[in-house]
Amino acid sequence: MAIKLYRPTTPSRRNMTSLQIEGISKDKPEKSLLLKKKKHAGRNSYGRITVRHHGGGNRKKYRVIDFKRQKAGVPAEVVSLQYDPNRSANIALIKYEDGVLAYIIAPEGLKAGDKVVSGPEADILTGNSLPLANIPLGTFIHNIELYPGKGAQLVRSAGSAAQLMAKENGYAQVRLPSGEVRLVRLDCVATIGQVGAHEHENVKIGKAGRKRHMGVRPTVRGSVMNPVDHPHGGGEGKSPIGRPGPVTPWGKPTLGYKTRKKKNRTDKFIVKRRNGK
Repeated sequence: MAIKLYRPTTPSRRNMTSLQIEGISKDKPEKSLLLKKKKHAGRNSYGRITVRHHGGGNRKKYRVIDFKRQKAGVPAEVVSLQYDPNRSANIALIKYEDGVLAYIIAPEGLKAGDKVVSGPEADILTGNSLPLANIPLGTFIHNIELYPGKGAQLVRSAGSAAQLMAKENGYAQVRLPSGEVRLVRLDCVATIGQVGAHEHENVKIGKAGRKRHMGVRPTVRGSVMNPVDHPHGGGEGKSPIGRPGPVTPWGKPTLGYKTRKKKNRTDKFIVKRRNGK
């Protein structure tokens, strides 16, 4: 894996980088595992913009990822590693011994021809999926379930990994990439290893057009708007926001303001907060 630099043929090209990962296939994705992905441009069912700065971008098709890994005890061979436009991590096309094809998140070190297996009896090898009860302490894991059988919900982005810290009273203590230590049921399933493409965070977009290809529209700072458009707007020259803290265009506190419920029902599963408290 490496960060690719480009010859500075234009000013934007000078600052642009991309990710090169060995073994990525240029084959077309598996048709049976593709779904249509409709664009909404940040609009809800009433046609109103509820998420700003969305719109445009290249057409994509969704790759159906197997986050459940329920074919226990059936070995699968990695056919190829592929790019997925819907996520930061790459994906691996696997073929089970019974001929079934599936996509999984590609962990670091997995390559075409490797074997992966899921189930309680699986070995502790990269790409294998096991219940937390069967994973040794200190192991780095990803694709962690929160509810047994629901499928992986935690630690799925490029380069991320959690660590299994302890097991007691039917729960495992898992240290997440944010630093938070959380209780997860021992019968929840996780995958061994770290998610691949860990250099993804070092990629420089380089130009505004590349961001538009991703479906991201321009963002304008509130401080350069007029008072009628934003609470931060107005003033002569560069002015402070004129409030105790920054707010959204609708006056709600933002940038560091905590929005989590004070009495969230899942608070009891958090052993240590990500800020160390």
